[in-house]
Amino acid sequence: MEPLTEYRPVSGPVVYGFLRLVRVSQARQDALTGSLAEYCRGHELQLSGVFTDRDATAGPASAAFTGLLDVLALPDVYGVIAPAMSHLGPKAIAAERGRRIEAAGSRLLLVRKPHTTHHAVSHSGPARRRHPGTTRVVDAESLGP
Repeated sequence: MEPLTEYRPVSGPVVYGFLRLVRVSQARQDALTGSLAEYCRGHELQLSGVFTDRDATAGPASAAFTGLLDVLALPDVYGVIAPAMSHLGPKAIAAERGRRIEAAGSRLLLVRKPHTTHHAVSHSGPARRRHPGTTRVVDAESLGP
């Protein structure tokens, strides 16, 4: 009889991390790298490396991001993981980088989901409620064979 799949050593989809670390302590860098690794363990992803952008003045084509795009061209790479969208850079640069990741055929996974503010109307007047935004997060059911 064959052993169950759960007992076989199987590697998960390959992802690469991306961090934007400008003037941060070593402890903060270690914590962020650890959060990526922990997320990958919990979601059965294989974290194959982490690219770190340390240049605050770099545009969308920093050396770290160019290296990331290079590995996304490798076969069997599933996507990119970042702690939050802000790690891709300021809003305009992050949006451009997100488009380039998707154009490479990869998914962008975020450890922390973005929050959006919605306005709800009640009998006592408008109220502000915070709801988590949507993000492309992989779960075990969406991976397929």
